[in-house]
Amino acid sequence: MSHLIEVFIDTYDLFLHGLWITLQLSAASLLIAFFIGLFFAILKISNFKVLEWIADAYIWLVRGTPLIVQIFVLYYGLVEIVLIPMFWAGAIGLAFHSGAYIAEIIRGAIQSIDKGQTEAGRSLGMTKGQTMKRIILPQAFRRAVPSLGNQFIIGIKDSSLVSFIGLQEIFGVASSGGSNNFDYFTYYFIAAIYYLIIVLALTLIVNHIEKRMAKSD
Repeated sequence: MSHLIEVFIDTYDLFLHGLWITLQLSAASLLIAFFIGLFFAILKISNFKVLEWIADAYIWLVRGTPLIVQIFVLYYGLVEIVLIPMFWAGAIGLAFHSGAYIAEIIRGAIQSIDKGQTEAGRSLGMTKGQTMKRIILPQAFRRAVPSLGNQFIIGIKDSSLVSFIGLQEIFGVASSGGSNNFDYFTYYFIAAIYYLIIVLALTLIVNHIEKRMAKSD
């Protein structure tokens, strides 16, 4: 136990840097993933079969292949086309993956809204787009908050996989420290503590948002 505490204190600066990279990476990837998910959710519920097939193909591709493979393919594929920083290559890879699951969450939330809401909006003279923007989406997002929060937590944990393309986030710092000192268990255990802290903080934030929304209802 004393050894764990000693290493935790000695590596504080390194892991704080890795923590900052993890938070930046997660925020960037999840923000991109949200708009990807929203885009494909709208395609999924459109009346055009071709657009629905495109959304289905994207979701099927993401669900059918491992995240680490997607990151590698996107990273090495992107650098062949354009010189892109490692950080953004990792963020895009994570966003590509999370976007499919967010698309299904938003799609389900939209379809859970009573059709009478759409009819009411149209009867007031709103276009289909205005009805979606002003009436349906605000209600759908409220219903999707718990599932989106859970997906964001998964996205933070998935960010550890970008260490395999060389990014020094929390897991990358632990891997480097473990290989340098031949003490993998201690470094990975410390990494687990940092991930638990992030997940706990995000869980509390999501729970707070849910309670605020419940009160406003």
